[in-house]
Amino acid sequence: MSEHAPAAPGGGDTESLLRQLADLVHNAKSMPLSASVLIAKDEFTDLLDAALQRLPEELRKARWMLRERDEYLARARREGDQIIEAARARAEAMVQRTDIVREAKFAAQRAVDEAEAESRKLRMEADDYCDRRLAKLEIEIDRIYKQVQAGRQRLQLSPSVPREAEEESVESATFFDQDRA
Repeated sequence: MSEHAPAAPGGGDTESLLRQLADLVHNAKSMPLSASVLIAKDEFTDLLDAALQRLPEELRKARWMLRERDEYLARARREGDQIIEAARARAEAMVQRTDIVREAKFAAQRAVDEAEAESRKLRMEADDYCDRRLAKLEIEIDRIYKQVQAGRQRLQLSPSVPREAEEESVESATFFDQDRA
């Protein structure tokens, strides 16, 4: 395990695990005469697996926030319906007093409007939060993806010596053949 790796790959949220992956790549030892780096496969995959396991947890938290918002909206609508129902009952009891009925309807509608405005605000905040978290995750994944792609390209571009030429050079260096000389 490298000195930059976490003590426990399961700790932290997805973003911190992805940052640890990026640090692992950035701080990896370079291969001699190459721009490529050596990374411990087990360490890298452990961190990546932990990040992937955290992802559903964070999405579950976002869903929970949306569910809370929906419950709040339903509660506000129930309260609004109760206020409207109370206003109707009151209006029926006081048919002669149209001003009171009008006022009750206005107050009920105002309460419903305020509840709907609050629920829209909560929805936007929850959506913004989810979007920000997903955007951060997308940036980290994209950064790691580009690093992996660059590493693979470097590996593909590095010149490799054919196996036969390598064997001939080893033979010629160790044996002296008079007939060839």
